[in-house]
Amino acid sequence: MSIYKRILLKLSGESLMGSKQYGIDEIKLDEYARQIKEISSLGVEIGIVIGGGNIFRGLKGVTKGFDRVKGDQMGMLATVINSLALNSAFETIGVKSMVMTAIRMEPVGIYYNKCHAIELMQQGIVVIIAGGTGNPFFTTDTASALRGVEIEADALLKGTRVAGIYTANPEKDATAVKFESITFDEVYQRGLQVMDLTAITLCKENNLPLVVFDMDTPGNLKKIVAGEKIGTIVYN
Repeated sequence: MSIYKRILLKLSGESLMGSKQYGIDEIKLDEYARQIKEISSLGVEIGIVIGGGNIFRGLKGVTKGFDRVKGDQMGMLATVINSLALNSAFETIGVKSMVMTAIRMEPVGIYYNKCHAIELMQQGIVVIIAGGTGNPFFTTDTASALRGVEIEADALLKGTRVAGIYTANPEKDATAVKFESITFDEVYQRGLQVMDLTAITLCKENNLPLVVFDMDTPGNLKKIVAGEKIGTIVYN
């Protein structure tokens, strides 16, 4: 049984690199696809937003001389590549999925529409929403919060490489302490780097709970939807 009827899952582009230095690790991709298949088989309706940092990140492009708008557009296209890769991984293991894009690029994917996305999810089809918000200056964190609100998700689940939200970066500070739960206001006050502030504000103002967890540990995603206390939950 699942405590969630519908979720928006945010995946990091960097996490898709797995053991590689760049691009997509096919083993990690398959691992993620199988974890998502597990919760889909429980009847959970799933929307997914993937970052593109394993291929190109707009802000890094700016430091190398790219115009910010062009850099962000390149980043949006990177998310489409990752989304197509996940779509292919789903097909391989028998999961029905559809890529929707925030900017028109048929036949790569169908143009995103809230009602259509919900209809697909209600049919048991995993919807992968690519291209960020379709606008520059917005991150895929913000895109995931926006899509989570739009598709009326019960929660936004952010899969990362760490076990949750800590007082400091646990990869750099061995004394960092993990929160089991925290409010959106506390995230603001402590200046925690959970998601960008636009994404946090969207979640807070629309009462969309956020769960940050370690996606790299197989089985964690299923445990979360089953109600186990994995990761950190952020709420109002």
